[in-house]
Amino acid sequence: MLKAAIVGLGWWGQTLARVMQDSSVISPVLGIDPDDKARAAAETLGLRTGARFEDALEAADVQAIILCTPHKQHAAQIIAAAAAGKHVFCEKPLCTDPDEAETAFAAIAKAGVTLGIGHERRFEPAIVEMRERAQRGEFGTLLAIEGNFSQNKFLKLPADNWRLSPVHAPVGPLSATGIHLVDLSISLLGKPIETWARLATRATHFGNGDTLSVTLGFESGATASITAILTTPFAGRFAVFGSQGWMEVRDRTHPENSTGWDVTRVMRDSEPQTRFDAPHMAVRDNLEAFARAAQGGAAYPVTIEEMRANVRAFAAISRSALSGRIEKV
Repeated sequence: MLKAAIVGLGWWGQTLARVMQDSSVISPVLGIDPDDKARAAAETLGLRTGARFEDALEAADVQAIILCTPHKQHAAQIIAAAAAGKHVFCEKPLCTDPDEAETAFAAIAKAGVTLGIGHERRFEPAIVEMRERAQRGEFGTLLAIEGNFSQNKFLKLPADNWRLSPVHAPVGPLSATGIHLVDLSISLLGKPIETWARLATRATHFGNGDTLSVTLGFESGATASITAILTTPFAGRFAVFGSQGWMEVRDRTHPENSTGWDVTRVMRDSEPQTRFDAPHMAVRDNLEAFARAAQGGAAYPVTIEEMRANVRAFAAISRSALSGRIEKV
């Protein structure tokens, strides 16, 4: 059992604490947050708590740090945790600046610890199947990806919440949901090389936008088209198109409380195949894959090179959203 400290006990930090309660691989033992109410909520989940990040670094029984903190803090916290000999699982986006990410990667490598990332969409059963079929060449040459991940959860946040800040969460729809689709696109199509993005605030007061469209070009010549919206009711869809066939995965509800997926696969000269996939705890699968890797098991399935590509794509998309131009990744 890998014992972990959760740093940041807001909505998602508490969600992860609940998710891990039934795990036989990873267990949260400590919760860190400067807010009294957040710590009190974590204590009802069985965690002892502290107010300082350093409390997690100094805890002898903590082997791993789970970061659910504002994005701008990630790099420095990853570096400090690695220096303390702790494995690190970081919520997305890993970093907003590629240079900071490189410093964090170097710290992880020097300490010889494992780095995990909160891209649980990779662990959804239909997405796992999609990637395996693509890797076997069943879809032929991969041509394009279409994805949408939209929600309206942030409408309940106060205007001064960090998730709505252009400083702490630049290009809000990207850091909130769109970055998951960027990660999935990288996992299928490889290295992105250029992007064009359009960000708008159409229906909210959000300082960092509520509507984002991204076109991401890959070294292979393939393209991903991604949409992320923070005011519409939930919508989730991810599809890959190849020369021999295509596959689409549609979420019925937000992955936080999944009620399953509708999956369609169509191959050339064949009838469409459709099915329903029952809910699956992909968030816990991700955390457990991280824990097993940290304990010497199978390598963590999201590679450092893929994390690097994601951070660089995030930065390029952010630049393009501001400049209105095509930006190199």
